[in-house]
Amino acid sequence: MYSADAEKFRFDAEFGKGFEGERVFITGAGKDGGIGQSFALAAALNGAESVGVHFHRSFQDAFDLVAELEKHGVNAFPVQADVTNPRDLWASRTYVIEQMGGRPPSLVICNSGLTESGYSFGRALKPKEEESMAMRRARVRQHFIDSLDESRLVLDTKIDGFLGSTHLWAGEAVYHEEPLRIVYVSSRQAIDPGPAVPGYAISNWAVLMLPRVLEVNLGRSAEFVSACSVMFPFVRTDMTDEYASNERVFGRWQPRMLETHECAEAFAQLMSRSNDEIDKGMFELLVDDGDSEGEIVVTWRQVNFNIDEADLDWSSGSPLTY
Repeated sequence: MYSADAEKFRFDAEFGKGFEGERVFITGAGKDGGIGQSFALAAALNGAESVGVHFHRSFQDAFDLVAELEKHGVNAFPVQADVTNPRDLWASRTYVIEQMGGRPPSLVICNSGLTESGYSFGRALKPKEEESMAMRRARVRQHFIDSLDESRLVLDTKIDGFLGSTHLWAGEAVYHEEPLRIVYVSSRQAIDPGPAVPGYAISNWAVLMLPRVLEVNLGRSAEFVSACSVMFPFVRTDMTDEYASNERVFGRWQPRMLETHECAEAFAQLMSRSNDEIDKGMFELLVDDGDSEGEIVVTWRQVNFNIDEADLDWSSGSPLTY
């Protein structure tokens, strides 16, 4: 059921220009109260030409969101697909282009993702009193399987989903010779991982590399496609609400959780910058205490990976020769 306050997603014209006239497609936008929904509202209420609301299972929430956007005169439409299924992705291609007036998206926000309920990565379960060895082996085995099944789903959704969406829409941009911006939604835990969510941390790290990998593969056609990745801290959604009062969890990074409209406004601020400024960049959103009690300050920081390679004396001094 739709519950967002749309008026909180109308921003100053300076921030709104990042969406003005864009044909926007957002993966994982169907869940009510989610980050994807907030991006759809931000785009739609700040000048986007059309907004594709992708969902997999949250069909009721997605249709409610589309109906809300249409109330505001926006060309919005729902798109159901499993982003980990190439056939599903390909089947959505023609429909999306038709809904956007015969042109492919000009802004794709890869947002779909899952998190884990949490488990002790690399550590076995503690023994229980009066538990037989056979019972312990069975319990530990089942926990091992269930934990990795959960991580696999998280990895597949983020990595396979982003890879598939990129391959599809970058291909359409090059074919139609239409400019495309792609934004990959990652997490601060990609570079500062928290405990108990290894699949989440690894998958969010992996997508940080996509802009560079895409540029290398596009070669001369890279002029049509630009990409960047954004790392968000804790934002209050269905996935994080249970941690909202647990400072041991979210307090490691920020004094309080961001609300979705605050996250969307920060995102709009970044999108309003020139394409040359953000292309191939990795951007981390920071939340700090302000000067007044209860006030927070939200700022962006660019992250750069500096690769430092060094010869190994024992290898370079005695190389293998064939």
